[in-house]
Amino acid sequence: MTTPTRPETAADPTSVSVAVDVAAPLEHVFDVFTLRMDSWWDPDHHMLEDTAEFVVEPWVGGTITDVGPAGERCTWGRVLVFDRPAAFAFSWDISPRWEVETDPARCSEVHVSFAAVDAGTTRVTLEHRHLDRHGEGWAAMRDSVGSPDGWGSNLRRMAETARIPVPIVDREVAES
Repeated sequence: MTTPTRPETAADPTSVSVAVDVAAPLEHVFDVFTLRMDSWWDPDHHMLEDTAEFVVEPWVGGTITDVGPAGERCTWGRVLVFDRPAAFAFSWDISPRWEVETDPARCSEVHVSFAAVDAGTTRVTLEHRHLDRHGEGWAAMRDSVGSPDGWGSNLRRMAETARIPVPIVDREVAES
């Protein structure tokens, strides 16, 4: 289940919030989200056209970088929080023109929290905050990341990647 908060109805109109319940334990979901972002991130949503590798350095001050096939690098985020398994946050160093933004004061932030619903289900809540910091064009960026093809799509991809299937029990074996 992905539950978006439409930007125009959010408590803070400069933010986008999305939540999803994932059929997997808390630590596993946190690790898939942070350490295996390349396994679920939409391949069409990279800063380099032919991204061969997607690197997240798992510590505060680490970077988020697209790496091309010839080794070219495009760093577009900085890790702000890495608190396994509860929270992860990073800067969104991407301008409304979808180019790298080098001024930290003009970058927004993506905050992700992870909470156990029960032993086998984790709720992931993502809030993309301070989009107005990007200046002119920020509302279009908010609408883009808040659209069905934005964070909601990426969270659905992450939930499917992280999901641990429930085993099918063979009736004959179970009854004997």
